[in-house]
Amino acid sequence: MRPLVVLGDALLDVDLDGSSDRICPDAPVPVVDLTRTWRRPGGAGLAALLAARSTADVVLVAPLGGDQDGRILAGLLAREVGVVPMPLRGTTVTKTRVRAAGQSLVRLDDGDGRAEHSPLSREVEDTLRSAGAILVADYGRGVTGHPGVRKLLTELAPAIPVVWDPHPRGAEPVAGVRLATPNLAEAAHFTETRSDPEELAKRTHALWSAEAVSVTTGADGAVLTDGDRCTTFRPPAGVVAKDTCGAGDRFASAVAAALLDGSSTDEAVAKGVDAAARFVATGGAATLSTSDTVAVQKTEYHGVSAFEVAARVRQEGGRLVATGGCFDLLHPGHASLLRQARALGDALVVCLNSDESVRGLKGPGRPIVTARDRARLLTELSSVDAVAIFDEPDPAAILDRLRPDVWVKGGDYADAELPESAVVHRHGGEIVLIPTIRGYSTSRLVAAAEGA
Repeated sequence: MRPLVVLGDALLDVDLDGSSDRICPDAPVPVVDLTRTWRRPGGAGLAALLAARSTADVVLVAPLGGDQDGRILAGLLAREVGVVPMPLRGTTVTKTRVRAAGQSLVRLDDGDGRAEHSPLSREVEDTLRSAGAILVADYGRGVTGHPGVRKLLTELAPAIPVVWDPHPRGAEPVAGVRLATPNLAEAAHFTETRSDPEELAKRTHALWSAEAVSVTTGADGAVLTDGDRCTTFRPPAGVVAKDTCGAGDRFASAVAAALLDGSSTDEAVAKGVDAAARFVATGGAATLSTSDTVAVQKTEYHGVSAFEVAARVRQEGGRLVATGGCFDLLHPGHASLLRQARALGDALVVCLNSDESVRGLKGPGRPIVTARDRARLLTELSSVDAVAIFDEPDPAAILDRLRPDVWVKGGDYADAELPESAVVHRHGGEIVLIPTIRGYSTSRLVAAAEGA
């Protein structure tokens, strides 16, 4: 399958977490004692990482700077997606949130970087021409106004799906895009009207030469129109948002991946609404952040048993994360899940199904790799602090002993579907669901090897 190419303005998002229990003596503002710094790609960079949750081959085309923040951003992106840089004029745009007890107090924006409107490089042009679908993630920093970009997208739009996620400070979509995805505020801005979602969708569609327009409406889902009809897509019942940061990017990236996979526009929007709802319910963009303290703490816990790790983390007032599975034949999907899980706390314990447990779940031909060797491989990863092997069909019993603050599960589950939910919640823990990367599975690797 040809890749999904994300084109747009990449930013660096930083969260400064801390605690606040006093007011500054010389001004009526809270004093925040910082404890941790988290970094993640923002803008089109976030859209690319989220697209990688829906399809295996994702390439980001974006202006990147050579300053320190630009190098950090490039390093974070390169872990999971291909990166094709465009020239950036100015410094990398960085958005920093200061938070206490999970509540944002202030956001600080820095950097003046904009896309340089020089001729497109051969690599950029070849990457866009090789795409099976293109997601334009506009963050108002000049990419969508680039004459060469607009000319090439106009040429490609009739042949491949182009999803255009607009920005009030960006250029309007080129003619022929498959779908434009403004939110309510953006649709009101572009049409200079205030109205209900259906009317805004119709007016936006009349304004642009897009095949269809989908106006996202937050907790109410999205309204899709092709000019003749309007359809409303609602999120799953009972889904509660924990953090809405990145919801629009998750919607647009899931839609683009679905179109790449051959879905109709209606099917793609339905999948996008579902993916965005699950994303905000499991922590939003914060689940993609990387903490500065990970490497130091990995060294501290190396070689210590899972239960010793758990005890030490609790003693130090830290946050213990656990995840589980068979991990038979490690692949990039596993590595991505483990990295994201480790970024959620101060130590990660993997609850590993024993050989007997795997046979009960997967059949007599599994596991391919013994529990002892699977554990060895996992502990060699920088994201894993310890491994605990269990014999039961599910990890509820071992979680009762570990009592993690966070239990991470890969895949499209709901809390109610997990047999271990009750024990995690009983000890005051929370469950974070991280969608797996499509295209990677042990079963698929085994089938490919047998067919070779």
